[in-house]
Amino acid sequence: MRERLIRPLSQAAALERLGSVSLGRLVFSYQALPDIRPVNHLLDNGQVIVRSHIGAAVVSAVDGLVTVVAYEADDIDPVTHLGWSVIVRGSAELVKEPGEIARYQRLLRPWGSRQLDYVIRIKPAIITGIELVSHEAAAS
Repeated sequence: MRERLIRPLSQAAALERLGSVSLGRLVFSYQALPDIRPVNHLLDNGQVIVRSHIGAAVVSAVDGLVTVVAYEADDIDPVTHLGWSVIVRGSAELVKEPGEIARYQRLLRPWGSRQLDYVIRIKPAIITGIELVSHEAAAS
């Protein structure tokens, strides 16, 4: 296969792509080291919302603090290696308001049977994204 071209995405295009998938990776600091967890998400007014459970490393990292995190999602074809990747960097905090928690519990369903009592809101400060395209697609 010919080389791919990397094209930057605008913030609006990056958020649009992020909203088109439900799976991403939450990157945070845990015990002074980087950690990463796959999670499902939704976008709400440009903010990334994820759910978690008691005892989770990410809940411990965010509880009572405003924590700097990164969130990455992508859709890259495993054969052609064409697609896109979006990274959101910003602050994460636990959602405390019961009405908001109940709303997000209705909107964001867990993957498994584990009880997810915590909701984490990521407020983006920096949003970047790229798309990997073929030379043919770039020429058109």
